[in-house]
Amino acid sequence: MKKEDYFKQLSDLVFEMEEDNIIPLVEDYLSEGYDAMEAIDHGLIPGMDRVGVAFDEEEYFVTDLLFAADTMYMALDILKPCLSHGDEKPKLGKIVIGDIQGDTHDIGKNLVKMMLETAGFEMIDLGKDVLIELFVETAIEEKAQMICMSSLMSTTMENMRKVIEMLKEKGVRDQFKVMIGGGPVTEKYAQEIGADAYAANATEAVIVAKKVLEIA
Repeated sequence: MKKEDYFKQLSDLVFEMEEDNIIPLVEDYLSEGYDAMEAIDHGLIPGMDRVGVAFDEEEYFVTDLLFAADTMYMALDILKPCLSHGDEKPKLGKIVIGDIQGDTHDIGKNLVKMMLETAGFEMIDLGKDVLIELFVETAIEEKAQMICMSSLMSTTMENMRKVIEMLKEKGVRDQFKVMIGGGPVTEKYAQEIGADAYAANATEAVIVAKKVLEIA
């Protein structure tokens, strides 16, 4: 089978969440001597892009995104050992992400992380209920370009403001772009607290992150 046919099938299997079929297809692809990175670039990533569009158009739901991601990661687990060090692409940038202190709902954050990671960003995931200080300390230590914060509770939103205030207090506010999101969060609130960006969903987060970080 031509590698272009493999690319289409890989994309389709990710989009259709066919976990049982993706591993044998990847193994067949590699047995043909085809390049592992090309399978990622021309098969898996386009498949996830299609999933993102379907989610954005409300044809797919959160569970569909998660199943599609699982399918993609199963393929990646087989492809990654076949990549030489030189094959690995330079990352678009490093992003620290987490749910703000007091918030323990992480499905939305996980989706944003997944989509940004798929797009090529290096993600430092701090998890949920992340201390204000930890966002700042980690961003400085990791020399990140962006901090992403999520909140699904209106009672914890103010902690996002406190992160930005702490960045100012430490004299490092201009070193990091700050993007926020989550159920009760709005673009107006992002402007109010001095965040650089707001994203309404996971697919928009990729677009906004690239725009704010001036990545073509």
